[in-house]
Amino acid sequence: MKRISLVLTLIAGMLFSSCDTLNQTAQILGQSLGTPTSAEIAMGLKQALEFGTTYSSERLSAENGFFGNAAIKILFPPEAQKAERTLRSLGLNKLADNVILSINRAAEDAAREAKPIFINAIKQMTIADATNILLGRQSDAATQYFQRVTTAELMQKFRPVIQNSLGKVGATKYWGDAITAYNQIPLTADINPDLSSYVAQKAIDGLFKEIAEEELKIRQNISSRNTTLLQKVFGYADRNRG
Repeated sequence: MKRISLVLTLIAGMLFSSCDTLNQTAQILGQSLGTPTSAEIAMGLKQALEFGTTYSSERLSAENGFFGNAAIKILFPPEAQKAERTLRSLGLNKLADNVILSINRAAEDAAREAKPIFINAIKQMTIADATNILLGRQSDAATQYFQRVTTAELMQKFRPVIQNSLGKVGATKYWGDAITAYNQIPLTADINPDLSSYVAQKAIDGLFKEIAEEELKIRQNISSRNTTLLQKVFGYADRNRG
């Protein structure tokens, strides 16, 4: 009799536990299917953008954030790629490899400067901005907003950091050695691209590419909406996007 009573008690506990879980799930779903206020839309979008930009800038500022990512890895400037091919054909592969590694290290060094710039841009975002970004047809609307309002400041911040980093990681020396070696080859036109501006721009381009990918995740992947507010706001966007 005691054994039967114990079994019944365990079953009841499981049922009540299941009911609690179902109630919690229903509550979340109810919230996600509700209509958010304008303030909630702004807060939800800002929360998503803060998650995405923080993750992107931290990931890219880590070692191999650029160098280990084929999609954004920085190579020789286009006008210097002929020089790279020529140097490699002469057996100077190590010199060319050092240039590529060092300019990517400089970009990784600069990426950490991006986070406060993005956070400030998010704080300045109006409710109208947030609503247009959330409900717009473009899946990278937030990324486009960031490009529009932060690119000039990013370039201003990145260039001195890149310039300093190029020297710190040896890129300036490797680049100078590579260009000097190429310019000494007979019958070649001298080149000397502005390396710091090139690396700064490529670092910014890579950053926006990562942010666009994070934005797409939260728009298309429900599991990426890891707070109740995000579930509510982006669930509403799924149903009402223009």
